[in-house]
Amino acid sequence: MGYDNLEKLIDIISKLRSPKGCEWDKAQTHKTLRPNMLEEAYEAVDAINDDDMTHLKEELGDVLLQVVLHSQIADENGDFNIEDVAKVINDKLIHRHPHVFSNVKVSSTDEIADNWDRLKSEEKPHRKSAMDGISKSQSALMSAQKISKRAVKTGFEWPDENSLYQCIFSEIDEFKQACKDQDYAGMEEEFGDILFALVNLARWNKIDAEQALLIANKKFEKRFRMMEKLAAKPLPEHTFEEFDTLWKKSKKALSK
Repeated sequence: MGYDNLEKLIDIISKLRSPKGCEWDKAQTHKTLRPNMLEEAYEAVDAINDDDMTHLKEELGDVLLQVVLHSQIADENGDFNIEDVAKVINDKLIHRHPHVFSNVKVSSTDEIADNWDRLKSEEKPHRKSAMDGISKSQSALMSAQKISKRAVKTGFEWPDENSLYQCIFSEIDEFKQACKDQDYAGMEEEFGDILFALVNLARWNKIDAEQALLIANKKFEKRFRMMEKLAAKPLPEHTFEEFDTLWKKSKKALSK
């Protein structure tokens, strides 16, 4: 398998960043490109969720573009280049897969995951807390999932799912009390506790909370758009009862 197009992409980015290149590309820095990295990654996830392979191929190209751009900027600054990036990930993958590239024997995917965590810990001895190394740039929901998983790996876990439900109900009661007291700071804190407890419920049931919410957002948007189509009058003129009827009609229309 040749990599002519990959090499061509690297050359194109180098030319775009050259003195005779594109003014926009030349003006970019690691920091100015931050929104692009996030946007392209999320668009790739959208394509995966839609099972759209044509779209996914395009979006993965956009993600790759970001990797090459950042690598080119780093190369110009004398920090590293695309070859260094590839070497780092190659070395990491080989080190963390001793059952493939060495003589280590494993009996399950759980054992593979345990080995991965142990080897990762050996690579990063400067991390003392289980909470070290969690990204500060990802969404709060994704961070909550990571924090929860890290805590569980130390043994900090609910004894059963029922105790987790009790925790959720308790947090809701505390939120209600803060509302009753008109304590806005307390309301905000307790609502955060509800969300964190729900993330733990998702983890307990092996559900990705971020993806679950993305699916719910998409479903709500589709149903709302259908409501707008079915409505015989402007939505602000509807009563609650009319909205409820219209919502049910929307769900039925989309289920056909």
